[in-house]
Amino acid sequence: MKHLFLVRHAKSSWTDDTLRDQDRPLNHRGESQLPSLARALNSLGAFGGRVYASSATRARATLEGILPPGFPADRVDILSELYTFDHRRLLRWLQNRDESEDTVLLIGHNPALIDLAGHLLGADPHALPTASIAHITLPDRPWQKLKAGKGTLEALLTPKDFSYEQFNRKRRKDDSPEPDIVAALDQQLRRIRDLERGVRVGVDDEFLHQYRVAIRRSRAIAESVEEVTRDRSLSRAIKALKHHARATSGLRDLHVFRQQLTEICQDNGELAAALATWTEAAIDRSHSDLVHHLDSRHYRNSLDEWSNRIHARAFRKLTRGMTSKDIRNAVARRIKEFNRRDAELLHSSPDEPIHRQRKRIKRIRYLMELDRPRWQEALGILKKQQEMYGRFQDLHVQIELLDAFRDSAPDVRPGAIQGLKTELEQQKADVKRRILALGGLDGAPLRHALL
Repeated sequence: MKHLFLVRHAKSSWTDDTLRDQDRPLNHRGESQLPSLARALNSLGAFGGRVYASSATRARATLEGILPPGFPADRVDILSELYTFDHRRLLRWLQNRDESEDTVLLIGHNPALIDLAGHLLGADPHALPTASIAHITLPDRPWQKLKAGKGTLEALLTPKDFSYEQFNRKRRKDDSPEPDIVAALDQQLRRIRDLERGVRVGVDDEFLHQYRVAIRRSRAIAESVEEVTRDRSLSRAIKALKHHARATSGLRDLHVFRQQLTEICQDNGELAAALATWTEAAIDRSHSDLVHHLDSRHYRNSLDEWSNRIHARAFRKLTRGMTSKDIRNAVARRIKEFNRRDAELLHSSPDEPIHRQRKRIKRIRYLMELDRPRWQEALGILKKQQEMYGRFQDLHVQIELLDAFRDSAPDVRPGAIQGLKTELEQQKADVKRRILALGGLDGAPLRHALL
């Protein structure tokens, strides 16, 4: 089987109208697209063969920005014949490839690329924006015998699929918390569904993080509605949201661990390399499990049921009577519970009560964000405390993952692993002491907002 990767160059600049078309450079947005495009191509295995690029400046800049470090120069070609907008010229060029080339990555231009894809697939892809990828598999026969409609589209990825920055580029103004309960939940549900594709692609960790935030925020709002209204009909939906959030936990922990490996291992490159290899394999397995969860009928049905519930007249009627005072009272009850649990914590307490406090403070924050103007200053205080609990959680996970690595590879640098674990446990104990010294949530801004 042959693999063809068609890549449209990154976003180019039109500011200098004295330049010829083939001399136009990338603009700032185009340059910002390159790191995530490189990661996406690498994850697809696109660098397993030869790489070709049009001689146009924007295509050459795209090539330079995506090639992995150390990629063999003798497997890269910049060709003037690929600067074309006619797919028939690309097809003739492709038919002349050497039979030893099973994987070809081509950086070129539209409409030639999208028309070539349509010819090989028998149907045009919906679109191929700048910095997008079409991965097409072809029958294992000579390139010169390529036939129309015999290709299979394995992936069609746009920057919004593999870069959270690009996905979120035009959404920032739309993502401010909604004051209306139904609108807030509807906003989060739409966000969950919009983020799903990026989570499935699995190139940018930020998609999963934001997906988890949207689910947890939805759950916190739903719990608040249930608490204020005493309506237990939401219990099933809350349970489902909790289940979906839990399905992401293992993968998110591995993402954070991967991001922190350099800092954790410091100058021990051999240990960092061993842990990185193990972590990547664990991420692949965990990501596969999560995609299976997202594909499940239970997941789809539960989101459909949740959508029906929050858009039902009965739910709107239920939430219509909720006021700023109701939210304030719910926050007060949760702060009271947090403070009571905080007073019970001791230096000898196990980790689990601290983890539960971390979750409580997060839910208090989500609830406050329903009425952000009132809680603006208090949210700043909450964020600082939340960061401390987050640091404790990170260290807890790092230690657990080190244990998992040691169990899977007991003969790989056991002394270094034990030394690192001891150091992390000391850091964790220090963070625990700092958490206990924080005390409860009773600062002046909090008390003022509760009045």
